Amino acid sequence: QVQVVESGGGLVQPGGSLRLSCAASGFTRSFSMYAMSWYRQAPGKERELVAAITLPSGSTNYADSAKGRFTISSGNARTTVSLQMNSLKPEDTAVYYCNADFREIGLGRRASWGQGTQVTVSS
Repeated sequence: QVQVVESGGGLVQPGGSLRLSCAASGFTRSFSMYAMSWYRQAPGKERELVAAITLPSGSTNYADSAKGRFTISSGNARTTVSLQMNSLKPEDTAVYYCNADFREIGLGRRASWGQGTQVTVSS
């Protein structure tokens, strides 16, 4: 079963930086990874897209709130993705989730979510 695991969350002061990492594993067949994305969900709010990277092209897409501050990048194996977050603001506080969009040979296209990692921006 494909698993997606995030790491790198924590507590940071406003203006600080954090780097989140995500890895997808457990593929038992040849597969194609179509995209990997970061979403976030703050208390009382809906989950929202933060940044996405299409694979293998590497084209990226950012929420307006993330543009100019966050950078998404993928690893060579196309099963890992990172989110570099700079100039963090209290409103960036949320649980950040990684999503992998893929297809294993002989199976349908599907997406898997990680368990989430907490990011808290506070002084």
